[in-house]
Amino acid sequence: MTLRENNAIRVVEYDADWPLRFQTLAARVRALLGALAMHVEHIGSTSVPGLAAKPILDIDIVVRDAADLQSGIRQLEKAGYLYEGDLGVPGREALRCPAGSERHHLYLLLQGSPELRRHLAFRDALRADRVLREEYAALKRTLAQRFHDDRRAYTSGKSDFIAAVLKRLLPAG
Repeated sequence: MTLRENNAIRVVEYDADWPLRFQTLAARVRALLGALAMHVEHIGSTSVPGLAAKPILDIDIVVRDAADLQSGIRQLEKAGYLYEGDLGVPGREALRCPAGSERHHLYLLLQGSPELRRHLAFRDALRADRVLREEYAALKRTLAQRFHDDRRAYTSGKSDFIAAVLKRLLPAG
């Protein structure tokens, strides 16, 4: 398999094992961070029963304040995570999973932060609305076919849909 094939965007049908895999990863993160982790949230498409998704779990770790955020980053780095900064999303600090571990996206966010509210609102809307879930799945499949080796274009292609949903859900400001 070439590197390009290995990084191809694949959207697959919902896998009932995803919540179990999240629980395993969440337990590991809680063990690493202890009381710093106020909450560990399964977000993204793998957190929505019945939704087709890329088979990569997204996890938000919620911390109290900026000091806990920095402490959390340091502790996760000691455990093999690679700190990547906010990757252009203010208020969301990204870490790449350790080599050899199950591939997942890990983010640290402050409690009450706008980005955390966005993540949870979008996840909860998809969980609650079958039609919305089906529309989003169809969009993701189309984008995965069109941009099968361009992750940035795939992600950008979802932006308008997500923004429209969040505009309906969250008050401006």
